[in-house]
Amino acid sequence: MSENPPKVLITGASGQIGTELTHALQKRYGASQVIATDLRPQESGAKEDVQFYQLDVMDKEALTQLVKTHQVDTIYHLAALLSAVGEKVPHKAWDININGSLHVLEVARELNLKRVFIPSSIAAFGPSTPLDNTPQDTIQRPTTMYGVTKVAGELLAEYYFKRFGVDCRGVRFPGLISYTAPPGGGTTDYAVEIFHYALKGENYTCYLKEDTSLDMMYMPDALEGCIQLMEADSDKLKHRNAFNITAMHFTPAELTEAIRKHIPDFTCTYEPEEVRQGIADSWPNYMDDSAAREEWGWAPKYDLDMMVEDMIKNLRAQHQ
Repeated sequence: MSENPPKVLITGASGQIGTELTHALQKRYGASQVIATDLRPQESGAKEDVQFYQLDVMDKEALTQLVKTHQVDTIYHLAALLSAVGEKVPHKAWDININGSLHVLEVARELNLKRVFIPSSIAAFGPSTPLDNTPQDTIQRPTTMYGVTKVAGELLAEYYFKRFGVDCRGVRFPGLISYTAPPGGGTTDYAVEIFHYALKGENYTCYLKEDTSLDMMYMPDALEGCIQLMEADSDKLKHRNAFNITAMHFTPAELTEAIRKHIPDFTCTYEPEEVRQGIADSWPNYMDDSAAREEWGWAPKYDLDMMVEDMIKNLRAQHQ
């Protein structure tokens, strides 16, 4: 960490990533250095040391004023509609995911902010992308509105860096697994939901086929990756944004078996849903993240068994 820690604003701070990233950044830089914002009001029972403001990223004037008031120099822009939700309201997904990002980039340009984080996703790929060991630089023809917005977001970030010098960075997240915040309407939500059913002693009905392989990551690794990239030496970054990062890849059947090592009676059945199965089939089985490893030292810690053990340990208290 530098001697002068950044003053950070997070959009979408009440979401799956934002909830935990807020506390991770507070721990790293100090509570006074982090401003959390979200369209939704702050939930009752939230930690009192969190500086929270209700903010709609579509309101550029309000975003600008908040950045000025708190002398923010770094934005983690997480506000977005995810894949499954985006297919239900594609126009809204485009508006929030693209125009919201454009507002953040414009504020960064106008106020000469130090750094911006705008994440992408494995959804930025498509059925014509190589499914195995998906390259960092490859064809991207997504078949969902969420994926389209992610590709456009990658290009916007690249444009603002080359045209205006905005230091915008990001990663292509795989499916994320967390015991703290609920999933937000993505295609990989099953990998969180399944634990709650297992701990309640109930059968889980998975909406994907049992052999659907997808890249996944445990939230502690995801948070570390975000912060590590944002603190990386700018001169060492060749790609700047949209880095492939991954930690593990597995199928619903493989996750079920890993859970059964701890909860032997757990059962899972499969009733694939057309929309989410179609989305999953268009995504990579696993990505090549060598660029992230080489350029800024990406190195995840959790594999499947370690993740499952930690999830069950932390979720068990919620089900007692």
